[in-house]
Amino acid sequence: MIKFRLLLFFLLTYVIATHGQTNDPLENIVITSKKKKTQVSTNENGELHVNVSPEDILKFQANGLVRYSDFGARGDGKADDIDAIAAAHAFANQHGLLVKADEGATFYIGGKARTADIRTDTDFGTAAFIIDDTEVQNRNASVFIVSSGLQPLKLEGVSLLKRNQEKIDISLPGSCLIAVTNSQVKHYIRFGLNQNNGSSQTDIFVVDKNGKVDMDAPIIWDFDQITDITALPIDEKTLNITGGRFTTIANKAESKYTYYSRNIAIRRSNVLVDGLEHRVTGEGDHGAPYGGFLNIRDCSYVTVKNTILTGHKTYRTIGSAGKPVSMGSYDISVNRALNISFVNCSQTNDINDRKYWGILGSNYCKNLLYDSCTFSRFDAHKGVANATIRNSTLGHMGINAIGAGTLTVENTTIRGRSLINLRSDYGSTWQGYFVIRNCIFVPAGGRPTSAALISGSYSGQHDFGYTCYMPERITIENLHIDDSNHPEDYQGPAIFTNFNPQMTDDSYQEKFPYVRTREVILRNVTTASGKGLRISDNPFMFKDVKVNAD
Repeated sequence: MIKFRLLLFFLLTYVIATHGQTNDPLENIVITSKKKKTQVSTNENGELHVNVSPEDILKFQANGLVRYSDFGARGDGKADDIDAIAAAHAFANQHGLLVKADEGATFYIGGKARTADIRTDTDFGTAAFIIDDTEVQNRNASVFIVSSGLQPLKLEGVSLLKRNQEKIDISLPGSCLIAVTNSQVKHYIRFGLNQNNGSSQTDIFVVDKNGKVDMDAPIIWDFDQITDITALPIDEKTLNITGGRFTTIANKAESKYTYYSRNIAIRRSNVLVDGLEHRVTGEGDHGAPYGGFLNIRDCSYVTVKNTILTGHKTYRTIGSAGKPVSMGSYDISVNRALNISFVNCSQTNDINDRKYWGILGSNYCKNLLYDSCTFSRFDAHKGVANATIRNSTLGHMGINAIGAGTLTVENTTIRGRSLINLRSDYGSTWQGYFVIRNCIFVPAGGRPTSAALISGSYSGQHDFGYTCYMPERITIENLHIDDSNHPEDYQGPAIFTNFNPQMTDDSYQEKFPYVRTREVILRNVTTASGKGLRISDNPFMFKDVKVNAD
């Protein structure tokens, strides 16, 4: 324990001495306490200079908090207050103080590439924040970054890992999130209009100080070689961010894949976001997409609750295959993160309005949760290991996922084109189980359609970088399918869509064989049409699936 405290002391001392350098484009912030008034200024290099008078230091420490107005923020909705906001957080971080936004103020944040670093509890309260993206110096510059004073540690001596390995031979100062990659192996070799050559093999997991792996989020890949392995120390104390009424004035850039990251970036474990609101105005007939107003990455144990977000308008561009594509644009992005929960959250626009893209995008995650949420979609791009959606309503983009472990959907209404869509651009793969209980499925939001529960597509001719699976077992209990609005030739809902129309007999050969579902368990599945479930429009492909119905 003494050893850990000494390490923590040196880490914190280092952070204060080099404050503002934790993540580009954070610039140096120099804090002084000269005997003159408290003021904030910038030099010709854009470096922020913050002088806090000795009297103010005593006052702030006695109050236990600072406000943005203490550092010169006007809060009139016109003057750019980002320097004052960044200065307030820099000082609060150095002295361990709460930051509290001035009640009733409206803070305007222009296009300057300045990021405020949050390392202490922050109460945005009822204050409003206008983030103007019409003229931005650096679209990659977050407005706020929630960061840790604990520095990443490069690990030595770990040369391989095995799936479900329970312990690695390391000693750490405390619990850490481990991020590991092997650049010599490519996964997620994308197929389709946004095709690419894949991404380096990646995994993330939590270990304690003795290297014991938290098996609630196990290692999911075998690593025969490791090109990078980093330990991100996990802060023991929860950092709380409350309130705030944020409005983004949307960019008017060319519609291409130049994602805007003018957001709140969460890069620290153990964070609670409660009561935040984010709205979007000024979207026209073109614009660049957004990478998530809440952008959660390289962390664990983050909860977002009682929060209202906004879906972004969908714009089109030319994809990597040279054809027009709709661009994903997100208000929530979660990447390389574990144990991330959204509780009692919703969005401002209609979850069934197809003008707006689905609100969440995620990659390399484990243990994602929606509880009591009303969102346009749930989505896992480059895999999720274990996900739960409960007590929620999902709109026009429904549930889209690939991954492993158990996907549980319960007490939820799904209004997408299928109950669960296995993303075909990543091989329609799920190595594990689906459990669906006490749900209502409204196919295509009530538009005329031939309903199918599990959708996807797999030709067997493309190498995704891994073996592709369908869920080994699908359990469906107490599901009502509202298929009252259906085409004239409707034959009833299918369990599976036609994943491969060319596979109609044994003559079809898959270069990369698909491991298909072994068993489907059906209990109390009802339909508004009165028609019963059938296996698929392609019964041959699913002829070996055992259907256990009551």
